[in-house]
Formats: sequence, structure tokens, C-alpha cells
Amino acid sequence: MSAQNAQRNIHLCNCNGTMTLDAAVLERALELAGPLPIHTQLCQKELAAFADHAGGDVLVACTQEARLFGDVADDAGKTQSIRFVNIRESAGWSREGASAVPKIAALIAAAALPDPQPVPRVTFHSGGQLLIIGPAAAALSWAERLRTHLAVTVLITGRGSGNELPQERAYPVFSGNVESIRGWLGAFDIAWAQENPIDLDVCTRCNACIKVCPENAIDWSYQIDLDRCKDHRLCVEACGAIGAIDFNRTGKARSEHFDLVLDLDELPRFAMHQPPQGYWHPGPDTGAQADAVADIAGAVGEFEKPKFFEYKASICAHSRSQQPGCNQCIDICSTAAIRADGDHIVVEPHLCMGCGACTTVCPSGALGYTVPSVAELGTRIRTMLATYRAAGGRDPCILFHDAAGNALINTMGRRGPGLPARVIPVALHHMAATGIDVWLAALASGASNVVVLATGAEAPQYADALERQMAIAESIAQALGYQGPHFRLLRAKDASALATQTWALEPALAVRAPSAFHWTTDKRTTAFLAIEHLLAHAPVPTTEIALPKGAPFGTIAVNRDTCTMCLACVGACPEGAIIDNAETPQLRFIESKCVQCGICANTCPEDAITLASRLLLTLVAKQPRVLNEAAIFKCIRCDKPLGTEKLIGNMLTRLAGHSMFSEPGALDRLKMCADCRVIDMMKSNLQPTSAPGGSVPSR
Repeated sequence: MSAQNAQRNIHLCNCNGTMTLDAAVLERALELAGPLPIHTQLCQKELAAFADHAGGDVLVACTQEARLFGDVADDAGKTQSIRFVNIRESAGWSREGASAVPKIAALIAAAALPDPQPVPRVTFHSGGQLLIIGPAAAALSWAERLRTHLAVTVLITGRGSGNELPQERAYPVFSGNVESIRGWLGAFDIAWAQENPIDLDVCTRCNACIKVCPENAIDWSYQIDLDRCKDHRLCVEACGAIGAIDFNRTGKARSEHFDLVLDLDELPRFAMHQPPQGYWHPGPDTGAQADAVADIAGAVGEFEKPKFFEYKASICAHSRSQQPGCNQCIDICSTAAIRADGDHIVVEPHLCMGCGACTTVCPSGALGYTVPSVAELGTRIRTMLATYRAAGGRDPCILFHDAAGNALINTMGRRGPGLPARVIPVALHHMAATGIDVWLAALASGASNVVVLATGAEAPQYADALERQMAIAESIAQALGYQGPHFRLLRAKDASALATQTWALEPALAVRAPSAFHWTTDKRTTAFLAIEHLLAHAPVPTTEIALPKGAPFGTIAVNRDTCTMCLACVGACPEGAIIDNAETPQLRFIESKCVQCGICANTCPEDAITLASRLLLTLVAKQPRVLNEAAIFKCIRCDKPLGTEKLIGNMLTRLAGHSMFSEPGALDRLKMCADCRVIDMMKSNLQPTSAPGGSVPSR
């Protein structure tokens, strides 16, 4: 931290005296190599001084005038890089602004850290092929405005539109009902069914059908009002060889490929909370339609976004041998980006929006978040907490938020009481991107509270899932004697609600000695490191903690009376938590590896396995322990081991009444090894029999 801050050129301003800044405290906490000037009007009368000193790597503690400072730095030509951090709305403008210097130091220290490591990118290609779906009036109106900029196609929905088609055939026009729509920006596949007898793509708009229809069921929209039509079929005769009218066409399927979709119908075609990029559903709202069209105009070309996740199939607990296990990632995904694929899952990166909820609920860590990784986020949080302490701060509360939450924080800072001095905001790409490993590690690093802000902009299932995960983390902290609550989800849709909740937060008992371990990208490793540190300094040390159902930690119990030691569970366990013994028939279990996925219980043919959520804090949890063992049944001829006595006994019991084993000695052969069984069968078949008179027949 000190080396990084010493190299970075920090520019600090008290915004016309509206913030209390202590240069000496900041210099000490940030371990700066030289004095830290405090400006008063950096963006006004002191702008020239900024230009003179804007060299190297620059950090400006102002986000309002970021564009101005960026332009001035570019003109100066001495800046290698420039960053901005908001200390005003998030710290200095609080009603506890005079006490917010430790938080300001923490924010500056985090902003001075190196950029996160680059991650793989996901690419989109859009050529501007736009499909407009909806009622004729709106769809044709927008098509006329966009046709000179984009390759427009219109799909009119609804029957008997009554709207005149354009005189010039400048773009394809279809009618029908959308049956399926799949894909993403640059790669949509849309299928629809023709519902009207007149195919608008074939129709020449000669008006012959309109003139001959006795019921006036055809208008200038060139669609037949089937409620008025009396089936004279004069229109079919008038159309003739053109063949645009076919009353048997209804239901004919068609499909096309498009880059962009503008859906003007009342109900969206995608049921998920967050539809794919490249799809806009403003519905019938004309204002929303105008906003969507503005976005569409810029959606042509090549685009990219980060690949937000990493997937380790080897430890995925979704399924094994078609036995169900964990579906949490599939159930929670708000973009339908995750689907089952045999024993594993497939995540479509083009559909993933980077919420990270799948990584939060994943019990094994098979899905990991990358923007940033837990290791990089850990460096950031540990730096903030250490700097906060060095500046004299106490009882730090980490507040995770996303862009929607940042807007509320800024509004609260400008118009209300601001955040309490001990509440340190940490921006994320999405509020659901952290989980139990991050929260426990933050607590072990010295945080008093860890809270996550839900604004209501996120999918509704995310907040519920985070609260369930927080209940698990809180159970661990409370059982170790850390009086709380430590973990909390804030549900605030406006700045007023956020202010009420943040100012009501009470400091919880923090760890006496903050941890020094580095957070890792392995979810369970980070979680266990945090738990071990909390245990080492626990006010109430314990050896076992009961956890809520669904926790990713726990044990299994095996019914020894019904277990036959078939070891199917050993092959099924994706985490290697259930193992056998090469030396003797034993079923062993390593509790620290168990993620409570339930595949073992679903695989067991005897239903002998049950799960129990808990956290065992002794060395026993990391060592194999025997759940069941059995005596070995040996071949009755040669003493070669065949299996367990219970397994062979069950087999004999089940086959005793079978016709194949009714002859004398047949069941005994099941007690033999393969070699001895063959020998016994050969002897039985070749044994000489006595002929009448007692003599043996000659060969």
C-alpha cells in the first residue's frame, strides 16, 4: 500500500471548505512519502496548479469534475494514468463528516491499488438487422424512421390491423404470432407462425382482393378480417397466380436470423428478469419506445464484455450418473444463462450479465466470480480496513453496493445525512456478487459489520438468496461468541430508506486481531481460513456449530443396518468427501469437503444416507473417519475375498427362490470366486454316472 501511494500523485480538495480533511492523519494512514496538499477550489482557481502537478499516475479525489480534470491532464501531457474517487457524497458530506477522515483514507487507499487483472472477453457482432415486433401502427411508424439507418424487418402482430402499409416496399413486412425467440445481441433466432391468409411478403399490393371482397373484410393493411369474412374466396381467385392468399396457410412456421429485436407488444417475449442484450421491450409506452430506439441506433458493430465467471466442472455438484444434486445456480439465474448438461452445467457467456448470484449460492466454488476475483476484492477490502484502522477509525462497516446503490448513496450524501462515518462503501458490478466466503473473510479482516444494499433493481430472488446465505454466516459468528448482528441485507428503494437503515446499524463485536491471510479464488479455502481465524480469537470457542438447512457445510450419517457397502456413493461424490479404503471394506468420510449436495443420498440404493447441516471445527473434520465397515466374505473353496458378508448375504437371499438356482449346489456357486465357480460347474457336468449293473460305460 505504501509503495503504491508513494508513487501515485494524489490531489485532494475540501470542496470550497465543505469537508473536514486532516492532512497529517491522511499522510500517516496512507504512508505517503511527502506532504499532502489540501486544496479548496481545485476545479476553479487552483486548476492551473493541478495542471502543473498532474504528472505520472494521478489520483483525484473528486468525481463531479472528472471530465474537466481528465481534459486538463491530457492537455498537460505529463499524465500516465488518472483515476477518480468520490470522498464527498460517500464520506465528507455526512453529518459525521468531521469524523470521516479514516473512511476517506480508506477510500483513497483502495483507489490507489493497481487495476484488476484482465479477464477473458465475450464478443458480440451486430450488423444492424433489426426486427420490429408489434401492432402495425407503432411497428410501421418506427420502421419508417429507422429504415435509412438499419436493415429493418417488421412483424405485425394482431389480426385485422386496419393500418395502411407503406406504398414503397422498402423493407420486409410479415404478420403472425411469435412462437419462439432465442439468442442475444447479433444472434437472435426468431420463429413465428403465419396467422392471416394473406402473406404480406408475397403480396404485390395490387388491391385486386380489396375490390372483389363482398364483405369489405380486406383493407389497406392487406390482412383479412376473419370475423367478417364469409369464405367466398373471391379474393383467392383475384390474386390468381401470385398466390399471396391461402386460407390453408394459417399456422405455417417461418424463422429468420436478426441482430436486434424491438418488441412493442404489451407482454415481453422473455420471461426472465433480465432479457438478453440486443432485445428491447418498451411495450406500448411511446416514451419508452423512443428511449429504446435511441439505444438501438448505437447497437451496430462489434462489442465486448467481460466473461464474469469461471467454471470448474470437476467439483460441480450438479449431478453424477444422472442422480440429481445441486441446482442452485440454475434456479437463481435471472438471465436463463445456465442450463443442465448431463452431470454438469453449461453457462452461456453471451447471456450472463455478471450478477454473480450463481457464484454466491454455489456450495463448492465450481462457479467463481472474476470481476473482480475474490483474491483481488480481498486485497481491496483488507487495504481499506487496515488504512481505516491506521487513521484511527473504529467499528468499520463494509457496505457492498452496485451502480443503483451508488446513486442512492450519492443522493443521500447531497440531500440528506450521508453515510455514517464508519460505513465504508465498496462498489461492485452487482450487489449479488459476494457470498459467505467474502463476508466471513471481511469479518476476519476486522470488519464489525458487512451489509449488502438491495435497491429493488435486482431480480427478486437475489435478495432472498443473500439473506439465506447471511443467516448461515451469522450462525457461525454468533456460535463463536461474536455478538451481532454482523451480516445484514439493506432493502432500500430510495435515499430516505437507505439513510434510515444505515444510521440504525449498530456495531457488532469484531475480531480482536485482524487476519493477515490472502483471500483465494477457491471459495471453500477462503471460507475455512476465515472461520479458523475467527475460531482462534473467538470469545466463545466451540467445536461444533448447528447450521440452517441448505448450508454448504455438514455431515452425513450412514445406517449400518441397511448399508451393504456397495460404495456407489464413493463414485458419486463430486467433492471426494466420501472415500473407500483400498486395504479393507470401509466407507470413510472427510467432512470438510462435503457440500451437502445430496448426490450420495440420491445414489444410495438402500436409502441408507441422510444429510445434516453443521460446521465441525476440530481436526476430525479434515481427516477421513469411518462411517461403516464390514467383514469380508471369502470364497468357500479358495478363501479369495469376494465382497462384504452383508452384500453376499443380501444377494443370496434375493436369488434363493429364483428358478436358475433351484438345482442342488447352485447357490453355493455364488459363494465362490469366478475361477472356483467354473471349476465346480465343470466337475458337476463331467462327473461319470453309473450304468445299470454298477459298471462304468466304456468310452
